[in-house]
Amino acid sequence: MQGLMQDWQLTCDRVITHAKINHPDREIISRQVSGAITRTTYGEVYDRARLLSSALVKRGIKLGDRVGTMAWNNARHLEVWYGLLGIAAIYHTLNPRLFPQQLKYIANHAGDRMIFTDLTFVPTLEAVQDDLTSVETFVIMCDRDEMPKTRLRNAICYEDLIAEGDGDVRWGDFDENTACGLCYTSGTTGNPKGVLYSHRSNMLMGMTAAMGGAMNVTGSDVCLMVVPMFHANAWALAFTAPMVGMKMVMPGPFMDGKSIYELLEGEKCTFSAAVPTVWLMLLNYLEENKKKLPHLDRVLIGGSACPRAIMETFDKDYGVQVIHAWGMTETSPLGTVSHIEPEIADLPYEEQLSYRLKQGKPPLIVEMKIVDDDGNDLPRDGVVSGVLKVRGPAISKAYFGGEGGEILDAGGWFDTGDVASIDPLGFMQITDRSKDVIKSGGEWISSIDLENAAMDHPSAAECAVIGLPHPKWDERPLLIVVLKAGKKAKAKDFTKFLIGKIAKWWMPDDVVFVDELPHGPTGKVSKLELREQFKGYKLPTA
Repeated sequence: MQGLMQDWQLTCDRVITHAKINHPDREIISRQVSGAITRTTYGEVYDRARLLSSALVKRGIKLGDRVGTMAWNNARHLEVWYGLLGIAAIYHTLNPRLFPQQLKYIANHAGDRMIFTDLTFVPTLEAVQDDLTSVETFVIMCDRDEMPKTRLRNAICYEDLIAEGDGDVRWGDFDENTACGLCYTSGTTGNPKGVLYSHRSNMLMGMTAAMGGAMNVTGSDVCLMVVPMFHANAWALAFTAPMVGMKMVMPGPFMDGKSIYELLEGEKCTFSAAVPTVWLMLLNYLEENKKKLPHLDRVLIGGSACPRAIMETFDKDYGVQVIHAWGMTETSPLGTVSHIEPEIADLPYEEQLSYRLKQGKPPLIVEMKIVDDDGNDLPRDGVVSGVLKVRGPAISKAYFGGEGGEILDAGGWFDTGDVASIDPLGFMQITDRSKDVIKSGGEWISSIDLENAAMDHPSAAECAVIGLPHPKWDERPLLIVVLKAGKKAKAKDFTKFLIGKIAKWWMPDDVVFVDELPHGPTGKVSKLELREQFKGYKLPTA
């Protein structure tokens, strides 16, 4: 027997339609490439998205067509997304931090028919356009008086394209499993692979992210959306914010500490989300300029493990709660979130912190387990580590174009490539990426735990650990450190500091200091580049 409920398809156009009807005047603030601040509303974004949809239909864009966006977080980018979503075209986020060869590969692999770009990236696209075989038109997201002279083919100003529309367009009326978004993995090994989201998966993830056990946001919040829209749907915030009616603040290209602080304070933001490197820049700015954060209530930190020093500083110096999270492009992206639950609420601060620093617990739509190399389930004892596998309605079952072949096991589980433990309370902790774990004398050393311990040193601005070959132990850890401005330290200062904080056999065999660490397209430290940089380095113990 079937239920007697209406057949109401979960398509993403309903999100901005809901926002138009229920909170049309809620603001969306954007910092433009010029630095200027502009203001619009959900109602205006809805109206302009419909005009854009109409213009795109007139130009032949139809269901299933891929359209690239190479843009910062701003209201126009949001309009493009919803303009495409309404007519079942597919937004394809191009990450501007990729190398030119990777950009060409993913635009061609996706078969993008058009590309919408901010002014910042016009030179980048001009340099590669001759190799973009499927792109017919480039749309430059600017006002008419900002339109540059460009050799991009069939280039048109965004506002001129909007003017071609009349709003007479039909939205929705297609299956909720229709594809709606395409985001490529960062391609640290081999070519990037396309993750193809459906309307249903994005709707489920958007609703899940809003929940109390996840981001815990409502229409009373003001969200500074630092995490880029080209990073796995901006961690669902491009859907969650309109769903609940949050005022959105979008920083454009300005993510330095001073610029982030100005928006947090100027717009009285209560919530934000970004990778650890952004928060390091903000905390350094606050410390140097003796600033406080009277309005900010909580920040979501993901992308890579949150260093203990960041969480403690937010807690103790600014009264801001850090929500630790984990996810992947393939998980849409929220996989786990770490909150203070009843079982740990009354624990002493240090014990409570040990749980909060874990990546957390999965929401309802994510199932999770760890297995050994033979695929056998491992216990949830918080001690044993194994390969982390996930499954659920917002997790990839294949890559676009069939790249990578079959990616699920016989039980429908996706191998994340992470090594993790799960404790009896259900908190998951990433101990390493399977390719980054250091195998020393038959035992594993977690590069993440070692990095986090080193980050507690008062002179450390950023740390990374890689394994280097060792004739006796197979691999041993090398600690690579970027010092804070004006700080000095020697290798022995760090090894002495780590005594008692890590197992003795985890102690780095050497410590080197660099001016900066290489970062990948998503803001994570690139271990691939570090291993290449130090491949000829000989450890003193070798």
